Amino acid sequence: MRTLIFAKRNFKEIIRDPLSIIFAIILPLFLLYIFQQFKIPNEVYSIENFTPGIIIFSLAFITMFTASLVAKDRSTSFTARLGVSPMKGISYILGYSLAVIPLVLLQNILFFIVAIMLGLSFSVNIIYTILVVILISILFIMLGILIGTITTEKSSSGVSSIVVQLVAFTSGIYFSTDIVGKTFGRICLILPFKSTLDITKGILNSSYDGMLKSSLIVVIYTIIIVLLAVFLFNKKMVSDNK
Repeated sequence: MRTLIFAKRNFKEIIRDPLSIIFAIILPLFLLYIFQQFKIPNEVYSIENFTPGIIIFSLAFITMFTASLVAKDRSTSFTARLGVSPMKGISYILGYSLAVIPLVLLQNILFFIVAIMLGLSFSVNIIYTILVVILISILFIMLGILIGTITTEKSSSGVSSIVVQLVAFTSGIYFSTDIVGKTFGRICLILPFKSTLDITKGILNSSYDGMLKSSLIVVIYTIIIVLLAVFLFNKKMVSDNK
């Protein structure tokens, strides 16, 4: 119950900031619409491929908002005050995560509504994709919690913007990673963002080649980041109370 109350409080904090809505929903929707108007003769920009790309790109902003929220709570000693409550660190992390997931769900619903209006064929795969993206979003949410834990309120946005750029340039949203050099191509394969896009594309388009490998990469990264986030968050709560 305490976790849900904490999640409700965090959700109110997120929607209280209009920039959160603009960057998380309106900007990606604008990009989805405007790139379809350009009629770029490249399969990357086809509605079936670009919609998953925009969805993954929007999750990078989820990382930014989560990091900002956690860092802000730390800067105001909110988490320090919470440290004397009977809740454990993992409960706080769940509270932050549960607060963001409704925004992720809203993102996906709106993106697919617009995509269908722009020519995407409706199928049950859209529902499957939304469910999978919610699972993928855990990686981005935890990354935000991790960044917010190790940065200050002022620096969290700058560090999070690096994640936004990494997602944009290493996932294959705007160009195929096959056309880049070997070194940059390896970086794209090592980082999890290309794998998140490959999974989303695969589910939406019923193309499951390499799905197991991509899923493994995302799961491994998610587990590592979750463990780091929980450990460092608990450590910061203890140190902030001293």
